[in-house]
Amino acid sequence: MRTGNEPLHARSPLRMRCGLALWGLLCATAGAVAFVSAGRPEWAGACAAVALVAVMDLAMVIRHIRQGPHYQPGREIPPYEPDRGRSEAFGIRRGTGRRPGTRP
Repeated sequence: MRTGNEPLHARSPLRMRCGLALWGLLCATAGAVAFVSAGRPEWAGACAAVALVAVMDLAMVIRHIRQGPHYQPGREIPPYEPDRGRSEAFGIRRGTGRRPGTRP
C-alpha cells in the first residue's frame, strides 16, 4: 500500500525503527557483557561500538517522533496524492522524455 508520494514525501516507520534500535541496543549490551565475562575484550569492544550506534540511532528516532507530523504523520493524516504524470521538480512530461516547450 502506498503511504506517501514516494520518493519526495515518503513516510518513515519511526515506531518500528525505534523498536529495532531498542532490540539492537539490548542484544549489543548483552553481547558486550558476555564477551567481557568470557575474556574476549576485542569482541566486547565491537559489541560496545554497535551499542553506541544503536543509542545514537535511538536518540535521533525519538527526536523525530517528538517533532510531530513533520516527520511522522499520524493515522488521521491521509497519504499524499500520487503523481499524475508530470514531474514538476524536473519540468519533464511523463512518457515523452522531453521538457515542455521543446521541439521534437
